[in-house]
Amino acid sequence: MTASRRARKHSASVFALRNTVGDSAGPPAEPAPDFIDHAVRGTDTGQPARPAEHPPLQTSDACPKPERNACMDLDTDLQKRTTAKVSRRLVPLLVAIYFVSYLDRSNISFAKLQMSDDLSMTATTFGLTSGIFFIGYVVVEVPSNLALHRFGARKWIARIMITWGVISSLMGFVPNVTIFSIGRFLLGIAEAGLYPGILLYLTYWIPREQRARVTALFLLAIPLASVLGSPLSTWLMSAFDGHGILAGWRWMFVIEGLPAVVLAFVVWFALTDRPGQAKWLSAEEREWLTAKLAEEERDTADAHGLSSLRTSLFNSRVLVLCVIYFCLVFGQYALTFFLPTIVDSLGERAGTHFSLVEVGLISAVPYLFAAAALLVVGRHSDRTGERPLHVAIPVLVSAVAFAGALFFGSPIAALLALSVGAAGLFGAYPSLWQLPTEFLTGTAAAGGLALINSLGNIAGFAAPYATGAIADASGGSYRPPMIVMSIVLLAAAVLVIAIRNRLGTSSRPASAALTPTTTSHGDIAA
Repeated sequence: MTASRRARKHSASVFALRNTVGDSAGPPAEPAPDFIDHAVRGTDTGQPARPAEHPPLQTSDACPKPERNACMDLDTDLQKRTTAKVSRRLVPLLVAIYFVSYLDRSNISFAKLQMSDDLSMTATTFGLTSGIFFIGYVVVEVPSNLALHRFGARKWIARIMITWGVISSLMGFVPNVTIFSIGRFLLGIAEAGLYPGILLYLTYWIPREQRARVTALFLLAIPLASVLGSPLSTWLMSAFDGHGILAGWRWMFVIEGLPAVVLAFVVWFALTDRPGQAKWLSAEEREWLTAKLAEEERDTADAHGLSSLRTSLFNSRVLVLCVIYFCLVFGQYALTFFLPTIVDSLGERAGTHFSLVEVGLISAVPYLFAAAALLVVGRHSDRTGERPLHVAIPVLVSAVAFAGALFFGSPIAALLALSVGAAGLFGAYPSLWQLPTEFLTGTAAAGGLALINSLGNIAGFAAPYATGAIADASGGSYRPPMIVMSIVLLAAAVLVIAIRNRLGTSSRPASAALTPTTTSHGDIAA
């Protein structure tokens, strides 16, 4: 530790002690210094102050021995109270936002069951129109995330939601495949920046030791959108088919696009950009959270020196993470866009025919497994402090499960294998997204997260197109595309293991970063 950092720690420890347990041998408690008042109030322009000038956070270790027990109790209570309050306030809203987003981008998989005949789509054409969403998404992903960092999450996320909601609803009125493809492209542009923006937003609020668990809670939106959205989408298609002048799949697009517009107004009034602006936190809670996150940002910058946009966009570790994420997204969207069709084929193998609603209900089963894996793997990753193996092992399990899924004679066994594959795939995500924030801060984190998500989501175009083309070439069989998907996932697992020592992560348990009387459990209220 440098002398300047030791000096900062000493001065901050005196301030923390005087404002908590008191100093019987010294003067009365001092008012908060200017830097804390500035961090809490924000700048004169209304933008939150950057936390980097805040002195390092001090916990009970800095207390003299006679007062150490009191300090530990205060540290523990403040930490648990603050993180629980932040989670209760932000996580449900963020889950709702991404639930609607993922539903609006993936409901095309159910529309295919009716839309293919209406618009004369082959599997290859469907894969192309599904994947073209990600071309628009990739084009503006990085600029969109930088805009969120510049203008604030509240304004930018609300803007994203209004535009995507309107475009999604208008998809119900397209006359042909060409206009449908243009609509999917525009929908990708509208949604760009939302996913990495929320991941970046979590770094503004959640300390590193609890971030994988909170990320897992946020990512529950994906399996929830499938568990709840699958039967909802197929029910809308069945219930509204033939009402008025629209087919059922058109009604589904119109109706499911509206919640995004409504939720945008909730975001505008309820979301808070930074802890320093959070009136729903007490002054003590704001000061603790601002100092904690500022210390983490300083430590990361001191260790790696990556805080500028240029350093993140051309960093070799970021580029490798782009490749890893590409492989995971390839598996995710091959599953997302073709799972209803695969389920329908399982019914044919069993000598039965599933209704639209039955296809939706059965398609939800793998995502129940995925939801459980998100929570279990994310919590275990935070408990141990280990990240790379919590990515590689679940992805390896996923690759093996998907490879064997369609070779089982029993449809039930095949569905179980698909469910295990989905669990492994989604279980890797919470830890994956902690890897770049181990060595990126500030604008570099905003640009790096966006670049990883942007280049990785090229697989959102490649996966459905390749899956559909391979299925068409193999006479409609989905065995060859599932094998390809497994090979891609296996490559991701091998790559994570190969570079794990270069990712700048530590195997130190998360609890070691907390106060001595605090465990790594119970800090986050789900």
